[in-house]
Amino acid sequence: MARYLAQIIVMGAQVVGRAFARALQQEFAASQAAAKARSSAGQHSAAASSITGMSLQEAQQILNVSTLTPEEIQKNYEHLFKVNDKTVGGSFYLQSKVVRAKERLDEELSIQTQEQSKQSQQNTET
Repeated sequence: MARYLAQIIVMGAQVVGRAFARALQQEFAASQAAAKARSSAGQHSAAASSITGMSLQEAQQILNVSTLTPEEIQKNYEHLFKVNDKTVGGSFYLQSKVVRAKERLDEELSIQTQEQSKQSQQNTET
């Protein structure tokens, strides 16, 4: 009886060990793919994502914007901020996500503006 119990424990440990190793390999591959995507998307955008803790796509989904126009971002931000105000029964957590999303999109707009100004300077120099 003890022998069977020991075999079951050993087999269970092997199964868990293999699953852990496989999960670790998958996580490593995913992190490598994410690093590659970040480097191809631009250094500034990746830095903004890591600072704000939110990707550009997530911020766009939260504020329900498809294009990065300051007017649309501000309009949706104001609406969602008011709707999620605690005094009207909203959620402080959701309100803070709305604020972080706006910060992320504002940062992306400033990055795009800087890149456009650099390109225009390079075009005028040549």
